[in-house]
Amino acid sequence: MGHPLNPTSIRRPRKAPPLSAERLPHGRINPKTSIPFFLVHLTPLLVFVTGITWTAVVLLLVTFWGRMFFITAGYHRYFSHRSYRTSRAFQFVLAAGGLTCAQKGPLWWAGHHRVHHRYADTIDDPHTPLKGFWWSHAGWILCDETSARPEGSMKDFEKFPELVWLSRNDWIGPWTLAIVCFAIGGWSGLVIGFLLSTVLLWHSTFLINSLAHVFGRRRFETTDTSRNNPALALLTMGEGWHNNHHRHQHVCRQGLRWWEIDVTWYVLCGLEKLHIIWGVRRPRPAADLVAAAGSTVSVAADPIATTDHDDDFEQVSV
Repeated sequence: MGHPLNPTSIRRPRKAPPLSAERLPHGRINPKTSIPFFLVHLTPLLVFVTGITWTAVVLLLVTFWGRMFFITAGYHRYFSHRSYRTSRAFQFVLAAGGLTCAQKGPLWWAGHHRVHHRYADTIDDPHTPLKGFWWSHAGWILCDETSARPEGSMKDFEKFPELVWLSRNDWIGPWTLAIVCFAIGGWSGLVIGFLLSTVLLWHSTFLINSLAHVFGRRRFETTDTSRNNPALALLTMGEGWHNNHHRHQHVCRQGLRWWEIDVTWYVLCGLEKLHIIWGVRRPRPAADLVAAAGSTVSVAADPIATTDHDDDFEQVSV
């Protein structure tokens, strides 16, 4: 069983822990089950055997940015936070696309992300940097304690059998994409277009759990160590505005000011105009300006009410 959650618990206000605080204990990496993860990092070296082709480079760009969107718009903003609504068919597309990222299924990914927000930077947070930078970056994925989906975390989506099936068979996505890349680009397409792309995708998204809680600026006085990092925002299509996100967890837009580039948000706006998604949760107009008086806004002055994840444990129609 995974980490049990209590949906009736009350989250009391607390100050953000300092990065210099005493390190929290963490679990143990399972060396046996972690072998495939580390071996995949060596496979891009096969490029010295396969060579580099333009087809492989194009595949790299398409599979990296395409899958990044499925993580940011699908696994994160939809399955984790329900920041918009869509049809059951497009919901399946988001889940299947996310599966190709080799970051397990949508129920596992979103379940642990909800736990992260609910217990951010406490002992129950699966990947707080207070347990160590490496642990927050990748170590937490490789331990037995996080191998299962957190109990009670995804009741709203567990009612869809196709999502449960995809989550149980999460190997289908990456293997299918690997075969497609090989069919299009040969061995070079497989090594560069899939394997190298996957390693880059892993660490780009992992940096939000690690570096985005260590390096950057804090606009909001949240109860965690989240930070806004423009470089990470560019790398992850908008996810680097992490302090904004931790303050407004259910808001679809993460770049609150006009100059805070949020490519995922731009694409979702286009999908909304095409009526593929709807019910998009937007910040109130005052939040776009965020605080004209200064760069830091107190929680009391924030125009958006405090949100948590109590409602994520309710049954909702999609």
